[in-house]
Parts: sequence; structure tokens; C-alpha cells
Amino acid sequence: MNHRTWTFSRVRNLLVFIAVAQAAGLIGTFFTFDAIPTWYPTLAKPWFSPPNWIFGPVWTTLYTLMGIAAFFVWEKRFQKTHASRGMNWYWAQLFLNAIWSPIFFGAKQLGWALIVIALLWVAILFTIREFWKIRPRYGVLLLPYLAWVSFASVLNYQLWMLN
Repeated sequence: MNHRTWTFSRVRNLLVFIAVAQAAGLIGTFFTFDAIPTWYPTLAKPWFSPPNWIFGPVWTTLYTLMGIAAFFVWEKRFQKTHASRGMNWYWAQLFLNAIWSPIFFGAKQLGWALIVIALLWVAILFTIREFWKIRPRYGVLLLPYLAWVSFASVLNYQLWMLN
């Protein structure tokens, strides 16, 4: 097995990928922080709605895993044909991820947010498929993200239906 050494440059690049993924989440917090104590509590929620405190730790973990997976795929960009396709899907899903919170919490458009999260789910699935082709463990890193977005999609749908 060929193991690359961890140079300063490689560690820096990994941290940049994690930071970029975290930045997508940070965009959402600008809209979420105001809505969580004011608008969100007024919504009728399904019985399985998690407590608000869980979202921060879950998303921080998921963005970190996304950044790690993307970094490893990016490193293969000159060696694997699927790396380019995988990164295109990665950037597409990251964009959709970043715009969901402004639509849901900022614009309070639960129906439009449902459309965005459905597109996000598909983009994550294609990202996993392409990452998996490069090395299965890169796709595996995104499976918790797919699971959480699946749950969030059901929650978004229920919130839309109840409100």
C-alpha cells in the first residue's frame, strides 16, 4: 500500500478542505441563529424532531468528514478520472447545503427548502458514488452525511406539512 507522507503542505491542504466545508455551515448559522429562538419555536413539529442543541455537533462532525473525503479525492485529481466528476458533485452538494438554511430559516420557505434538500440528497448520492469509485473509504466518509440529510429531509417534509 502506498502511503503518502504528511508534509506541512498536505496538512495545510487538508485543513483548508475542512475549513471550506465548515464555511458552508457557517453561512447557514447567519440565518439559523436569529430564527431558532424566534420563528422556529412557533412551528408545529413532528414527534421525532430532535432538540436544537444536537444540530451544531452533528453538522460540525459531518462538515469535517466531508472536508476529509474531499481532500483525499482532490489529491487523486491527476490520477483518477472519477476524481474530477466526484469533485464537481461535491461542490454542487456543498452549494445546495449552503443555500438550504437561508431558504428554510431566512426566507421561511419550507416548501422550497424541501426541493433544495431533495436535490442535495441526490447530489450527495452522486458524490458518494464517484468518491467510492476512487476508493470505497472516501465514499464511506459521506454515509453519515447521507443518513443525516435523509433524516433532515423527512423532518423538512413534516414541518412543511404541519405548517
